[in-house]
Amino acid sequence: MDLEPRLLRYFIAVAEERHFSRAAARLHLSQPPLSYAIRQLESTLGVRLLERTSRHVALTEAGRVLYREAQALLRQSEAIGTLVQRVDAGLRGRLRIGFVGSMLYRGLPDLLAAMRAALPDVEHVLTELNSHDQVEAVRRGEQDLGFIHANPAPAEVQTQDLMAEPFVLCVPDTHPLARRRRVQLLELEDDDFILFAREASPSYHETVLSLCVTAGFHPVIRHEVRHWLSVAALVSQGLGVSVVPACLARSGLAGTKFIAFEHQARSVSQMIWPRESDSPLLRMAVSLAQKHYGENRQTRR
Repeated sequence: MDLEPRLLRYFIAVAEERHFSRAAARLHLSQPPLSYAIRQLESTLGVRLLERTSRHVALTEAGRVLYREAQALLRQSEAIGTLVQRVDAGLRGRLRIGFVGSMLYRGLPDLLAAMRAALPDVEHVLTELNSHDQVEAVRRGEQDLGFIHANPAPAEVQTQDLMAEPFVLCVPDTHPLARRRRVQLLELEDDDFILFAREASPSYHETVLSLCVTAGFHPVIRHEVRHWLSVAALVSQGLGVSVVPACLARSGLAGTKFIAFEHQARSVSQMIWPRESDSPLLRMAVSLAQKHYGENRQTRR
């Protein structure tokens, strides 16, 4: 049985005022339409809700039950309306966010804090994934927003560069070059290298190979992994050396040293999201990220 919220509001006013004239004035109505509305409500329910006399109005037992439930129904209706409006405005909902590990040292924690402050009723579901897997997850609609190392993306995926930084060498702290502040990449030609797997980040893999070839050698790749912190962790255990984004120097990982070397390549971070999405929440999140990294770029200059 559908009860119009309008009729319930009219009934509540009469129940609380116990007088049709006062209830009508409260509702900014004349008394006849109000009396008709209450009779319509009683007819719909098939029960008498009010005992009427010339001097006052009293609730029947059914009227007392309806009064209690009508208040709850209207509160729920208002809450649902507010919820839907906030979702439509992008203020409520759920964001599925992917990230590569190095983004933890490229401003992502501060961005997430800003998002929580701006969108306190939004649930953030975070997943660490390599760049390739994130691109595919966004393409398939399994992820709303991603933070990756620059990678080729299909037409369904929108990309935006966020920041760029140089690469550095990552070596064990026991390495003969560990005390140097700057080295030539060629000095590591006899070392074993630890790299991202080609299928996990094709662009990074090719960039490192290109840097080594330009320096005059082909690296011996002993280990391939799928996460940045795994690269640094294997280096810290003395299992090889690597070329990583400069931000990893802020990881504080024991057993590693980060050393500058001469090169022109840059590690570029990107934000990705579904190109055709019409989600107000996603638009707001993208805008917050653009503002956050735009301000950070200005600060670094």
